[in-house]
Amino acid sequence: MSGWWSRFKRKCAALYRLTARGHRPPSYAARGWAIGMFYGCAMPFGAQLVFSVPTAFLLKADKIGAVLGTLITNHFTIFIIYPFQCWVGAKLLGIDLSYAQIAEAMKKVVAEQTFSSLASIGGRLVSAFFAGGIMFAAIMTPITYFVVAFLVTRYRRIRDKIAATRKSN
Repeated sequence: MSGWWSRFKRKCAALYRLTARGHRPPSYAARGWAIGMFYGCAMPFGAQLVFSVPTAFLLKADKIGAVLGTLITNHFTIFIIYPFQCWVGAKLLGIDLSYAQIAEAMKKVVAEQTFSSLASIGGRLVSAFFAGGIMFAAIMTPITYFVVAFLVTRYRRIRDKIAATRKSN
C-alpha cells in the first residue's frame, strides 16, 4: 500500500510542478483547469475533451489543464459521481427517481460509454444528469480556478525565494 501511495504522491507533485512552472500568469493555468472541471462535471464521459480543448483555445487557457481537469470523472469515479449527480439533478427538477433506480440505469451507461446508451435510459434521467452536472459545475469551476491560481502563485513564490537565496550564496 505504501508503494502505491508513494507513486501517487510523486505523480501529484510532478503534475503540480508541470502546471506551475510556466511563465504565463497563474490565471492561464487556472482557466484551463476550471474549463476542464466544468466539462468534467457537466458533460458525459467521452464528450468532455471534445468541448474542453477547443474552449481552452478560445479562452486562451492551459490546454493540459483543460484535459486534466476533466479527469474528475474517470473510470473509477463515475460509478459514484454519475448516480449521485443524477439523483441531485432529479431532486432539483422534481423528478421522482430513487437512487437505486438511477444506479441501475447508470450501470448500462457506464459499461457502454456511448451517447446511445445515455439516450436509452430516458429523457427524465438524461435531464437529471445534465441538471445535476450543471449544478456541480457551477460549484466546482470557481473553486478549481481559485485553488489552482493560489497553488501556482504559491509555487512560483517559493521557487523565486529559493532562487534568490541561491544567488545570494
